[in-house]
Amino acid sequence: MDTKDRYTVDIVPAAHRHMSYWDMFATWVGANANNGTWFVGGIIAACGFWGGVKALIIASSISYIFLALVGYMGYKTGATTMAISRASFGIRGSIVPSLVNVTQFVGWTAVNTFIAATSMSYLLHSLLGWPVYGQPGGNKGLIFGIVVMSVLHLISISAGQRSIQIIERIGIILVIIFVLWESVVVFRDVSFSQIVDWQVPAHQKMPFGTAIDTLAAFNLAWVTAGADFTRFTNHKHTAITAPFFGADIGVFWFAFIGLVATISIAVTSGIYDANNSDPSTIANRLGLGSIAMIVIVLTSMTANAVNLQAAGSAVNNMFPKISLKKALWIVTILATFVTFIPVFVGSFLDTFTAFLDYVGMVLGPIVSIMCVDFYLVRHRNYQVRELAQKNGHYWYQGGIHWLAFGLWLAGVLIYLLLRQITWVENYFGATFIDMILIGTIYYGVMKVSLKKER
Repeated sequence: MDTKDRYTVDIVPAAHRHMSYWDMFATWVGANANNGTWFVGGIIAACGFWGGVKALIIASSISYIFLALVGYMGYKTGATTMAISRASFGIRGSIVPSLVNVTQFVGWTAVNTFIAATSMSYLLHSLLGWPVYGQPGGNKGLIFGIVVMSVLHLISISAGQRSIQIIERIGIILVIIFVLWESVVVFRDVSFSQIVDWQVPAHQKMPFGTAIDTLAAFNLAWVTAGADFTRFTNHKHTAITAPFFGADIGVFWFAFIGLVATISIAVTSGIYDANNSDPSTIANRLGLGSIAMIVIVLTSMTANAVNLQAAGSAVNNMFPKISLKKALWIVTILATFVTFIPVFVGSFLDTFTAFLDYVGMVLGPIVSIMCVDFYLVRHRNYQVRELAQKNGHYWYQGGIHWLAFGLWLAGVLIYLLLRQITWVENYFGATFIDMILIGTIYYGVMKVSLKKER
């Protein structure tokens, strides 16, 4: 077998990088201005208004600093995030972050597809009288919606990178109009002071640290997709600032709307139920009608355009002989099957919460190791050609950097242990403490190791 072909890396040359600041910014606003963000905002309503807002600002800002850091790595190398991970995990060892990326982005695609399919069930109820999802016989409309969304995803990815940019440009306009509309409706029925003064029932209150972990898991998911898009720009400023500001604006905006909309329903109904965080349920209760459901469907496509691109790039890193387009088809079909899981589990909220726990547990150590390796150990200087070279600079031992792999496993265990500590759960969350510990250990051991080599 030709090892060159086996480990090849697709590098975007500077002459082929034409992604503008607006396109990059719109991509990351669109990535977060979606139904999953809305739903997360409703979940952290269990912290109360001010607790939810503080957790949102802190966790998102820290997470998207890492997105900016990975964004620069994509600009500097021209490679995808998973190809870049070969430098720190080894050419073969990069299969670990690649598998994590495939599972988490397939999962996010499924989350957004499920929410969009729920909206379709409301549309089909209005048009054909079908039962809404959650009512007897409601699975029919949901399943139909999942199939339609999956077909739309296949059409969009088949049209290539340009179609993704067009989807993002149209989607962001629809998102702005829709969120403004919803904001007017929310504050027409419930005053801001009522939302601020609302108290979470004691048995449903979420610890602040848990909210930090929930939001960190949500936001760090985008970090491992950062370079997949910034490698298409030839401006350092675009690669660093557009993802940071775009993702932050998207998450602040949509999670905040999900937060206040969920609280407004709790205020008017007298009952707080995190399941009411579902955008379709909120839109229906606010009386926004069929147009709102259509927009929810379209905004799901803007987010999933990014999700599928990232998952496909990860598959392409693991199996370079599979073209990116074929990889995109594979992950889209896989996501279709995964979308059906909540139908059998019986609770979308329980499935979503378990998924966030998984993402937070596995992603933090990967991001920490990659950033420390590039910026502190290698001083922003990767030998790009070596990323595809067997027995080269990033081959380590048998293609695996066992230190990085071992620290990743340690990071997973430390995260689980930290989650059991009451003061961590109440005040800080486990994610960022875990990242600091793993990054510090990696830096220390690597510095000693490199000194010995010299």
